[in-house]
Amino acid sequence: MLTPFNTHTVQYLKPAGNIYPVNKTTPKKRFWRASGELMVAQLIPWSVNKFVRKAEFANISFSSIWHNLGNWQWDDNSFNTNQFAHPYHGNLYFNAFRTNGYNFWGSSLAAFSGSFLWETCGETHPPAPNDLINTSLGGIALGEMTYRLSQRIFNNRSHGFKRQVSEVGGFVVNPMGGLNRVIDGQWGRVTNTDPYENAPMALMVDMGGRKANATFKQAVNNGKAEFYTRLQLLYGEPFKNFNKPFSNFSVLAELGADDSAKLNTLQVNGLLYGKQMGAGKSSNNFLFITMNYDFYKNAVLNYGAQSFTAKFLSDKKIGKRSGMQFSGGAGIIALAAVPNKYLYYGEGRNYDYGPGVNLNASIGFNIANRVFYNLAYRGSWFSTINGARSNYFLHTSTSELRVAVNKHFSIGSEGGIFQFKGNFKDYADYENKYKFLRLYAGYRVVF
Repeated sequence: MLTPFNTHTVQYLKPAGNIYPVNKTTPKKRFWRASGELMVAQLIPWSVNKFVRKAEFANISFSSIWHNLGNWQWDDNSFNTNQFAHPYHGNLYFNAFRTNGYNFWGSSLAAFSGSFLWETCGETHPPAPNDLINTSLGGIALGEMTYRLSQRIFNNRSHGFKRQVSEVGGFVVNPMGGLNRVIDGQWGRVTNTDPYENAPMALMVDMGGRKANATFKQAVNNGKAEFYTRLQLLYGEPFKNFNKPFSNFSVLAELGADDSAKLNTLQVNGLLYGKQMGAGKSSNNFLFITMNYDFYKNAVLNYGAQSFTAKFLSDKKIGKRSGMQFSGGAGIIALAAVPNKYLYYGEGRNYDYGPGVNLNASIGFNIANRVFYNLAYRGSWFSTINGARSNYFLHTSTSELRVAVNKHFSIGSEGGIFQFKGNFKDYADYENKYKFLRLYAGYRVVF
């Protein structure tokens, strides 16, 4: 698992400086347009439910709204709906305001407001506290990530086919941002002004095979061979610029030929606060506080969470081209969806909900900017507040070695252990252990 500012990622994916000097424009705040776009983000799914699907729960009225205000209940939606679809929808609420001149904090309030409005007024179903948390916190993390990424994709200086590709790409990443470029006449118009943020980025694309089973021997001999692709993105310069929320963030997405889903992993770790704690000739120490969105769905684990982590990171140079990084920290898990093999009802709910805490640590080595090794641990504890009376422990350890063939290409391997234990009051406890192996080839590009 990629932890916030994973030592391997930071050492190997070193973004370069800006491509050209930034000529920023200060966007104008448009409250009424932003509010109208937020309402459009609500009306479209409601209209589909009402007029296309003919869904009974879309027959809202003043009576249903009044009833919902005082009747909150945890829902029974599927894992994908609650842990991915709702956060994505919250990202639209967030960007309705973010792309209309509002900052991170003002847009965060819009994500909460949009979520509350949908929960109480968009359906006759009782509003769900898990939806409010997932849509709001997940929407903020995904929203600021997609906002900054789309602003980096949009290029007001380019023209022709390249310009159209950037406009379409930015629209796909951030539909609200693309819509406002159309409304403002910016789509295709060449100017010498840059996007609001033009931070450096680095992208690593790994492709290879993976196997998993109860032991490494079984994984090698009996594990199902699966092809997978992993994308790791590092935005910003982690040790130089941390004056705004998400001025640095990392994204990990993994897609594979898994039986349960094609999107196996999506992680977003965004910086909320950073401070340099001390500096020397050969070492620098930092404190980071990050906001995190986690989505895992594969044959081994279904897990989703919104969390906040405080992490100490030490970056030490060894000679001119080598170095070592150590990080350790702890965090608060606002709400996690944790698998429960005894639970299945409604739309397909097979997980418990609960808050928790986590611990994480990693150490990484860079040898001559050629060999990169990382050892990481992540442990979490959860207490159920909705579902079976239970608590859970989740432990993950990974060991990864990457060798850079040149500045773009690399090869590597990764092994890891996943351990999950559920303690129940009304059922027998159970424990799952899985070990996995991966071999891959990677391509690195810096923007």
